[in-house]
Amino acid sequence: MRKYFVVAYVIIGLLVFLVIGAKFDIKGLGALKVLRTSLRIGSAPDLDDGFGWLNTNRPLRLGDLKGKVVLLDFWTYCSVNCMHTLEEVKKLEAKYADHLVVIGVHSGKFINESDTENIRQAILKRGIRHPVVNDARFSIWHKYNVTAWPTLVLINPEGFVAGYYKGEGNYDEVDKKVSELITEFEEKGLLEGKRLLFDLESIEKPAGPLLFPGKALADEESNRLFIADTNHNRIVITDLEGKLISIAGSGAKGNSDGKFSAAGFNSPQGMAYKDNVLYVADSGNHLIRKLDLNGLTVETVAGNGKQADHDANGGEGVNCALNSPWDLTIAGNKLYIAMAGFHQIWAMDLATGVLAPFAGNKQQAIVDGPLLSSSLAQPSGIATDGKKLYIADSEVSSIRSADLDPNGVVESMIGQALFMFGDVDGKTGQARLQHPTGIASSGDLIYIADTFNHKIKVLNLRDQTCKTLLGTGKPGNAGGKNSEFYEPGGVTIAKGKLYIADTNNHVIKVADIETGEVAILSIAGL
Repeated sequence: MRKYFVVAYVIIGLLVFLVIGAKFDIKGLGALKVLRTSLRIGSAPDLDDGFGWLNTNRPLRLGDLKGKVVLLDFWTYCSVNCMHTLEEVKKLEAKYADHLVVIGVHSGKFINESDTENIRQAILKRGIRHPVVNDARFSIWHKYNVTAWPTLVLINPEGFVAGYYKGEGNYDEVDKKVSELITEFEEKGLLEGKRLLFDLESIEKPAGPLLFPGKALADEESNRLFIADTNHNRIVITDLEGKLISIAGSGAKGNSDGKFSAAGFNSPQGMAYKDNVLYVADSGNHLIRKLDLNGLTVETVAGNGKQADHDANGGEGVNCALNSPWDLTIAGNKLYIAMAGFHQIWAMDLATGVLAPFAGNKQQAIVDGPLLSSSLAQPSGIATDGKKLYIADSEVSSIRSADLDPNGVVESMIGQALFMFGDVDGKTGQARLQHPTGIASSGDLIYIADTFNHKIKVLNLRDQTCKTLLGTGKPGNAGGKNSEFYEPGGVTIAKGKLYIADTNNHVIKVADIETGEVAILSIAGL
């Protein structure tokens, strides 16, 4: 009898283990992964728990999509991994336009991402052309037993789950399965071939000539301001008062080098300046570009134009693959790169063109310690005072420092965990940010674009405090002393003024640090 009890306990224990495995992401269990996938194969739950739909004039029900292959993209707009997957989804949409319907299920990580209007701005920024449902309470996420961003779920033309793909880099597998489903259901006569059209969101005409500017860089000595006009795929150069000097980029997405007027960029972000040369993190192209400000030419100096895979570990110049470079700074003869897609900081020797990881172990987390043993989480802003690097580590809502000495360490100044964020001023140990993406250093002060709190904050290295400098905490576009911002992505300083890339307001704002007055920069001639 005792033997039967033992066998029963073993069976019960195994079942409990498998059920837990079906709910949580347990790594290294190949057989369990197969079972977890099979548990999801069944009639697809409907999408009726959303808090608003975008890119469509009505909520969609799966019953209305019978005869179509449906791809659900579970995403959160802060995540660089979701951005990468979105580009793969766009390719699938174009390839199977008559038979595939994509629905984005936005289950936002941050509080700011649960607002439907903020998701709308992200849709416009990323060029998303399929319906999106705001899954603010994770109801649809739990119905589909999703455990990670991004996750893709395929539903066949009869309304049954046919595939489940977690993480980025699954294009080939999804492409193959979509093709098989189309062939199978076409042979059965159950495929609907009429292409569906949706009412897409449209952008209101921006107040000025910029479109979602991501970063700005001011150089006091040359009296110039460099603006990443991100969604116009160009770099705008003005003086510090806003008078237009030149424009690099034709405005069309591309990666061509050459004269300013003909060169192509794809969603450029951060910049660094030295000796009349401007380096640009061409994030959408996974490239570093070099702008000769004398000859008015663009040259690719790093990256081969392909997103690097997880095993990439540096290389030489254009023979080296990069992964979403987001911001740049220069110290000595090295260009430091916030490599958001790898959760690392890389360094490029400007004399040799050789690139290598400088900090971070590619694990998305907040772990301090020796440079290459530390963990970062989507670093999106980087600055230096010549002694240390200061990093806006966005996914852990943190400000980190890294010694320039290769034997140095990474330390967390603000922030504690992937899901610990907020809007709290005070001592650095208690202060909280929400997905900061911009940073600037000036003496003992670190200025922070606290993006999802719609604020500019200042970290004082002397007294170890972090306080709100500008912004009410609510999205808006007001100037003056009660200024408002809308997801500002970059901040830079020159001549006692902050130049702020107020991304979702499509403007550069100028703040007088002494008086607190904020005004929109008027760019004459653009």
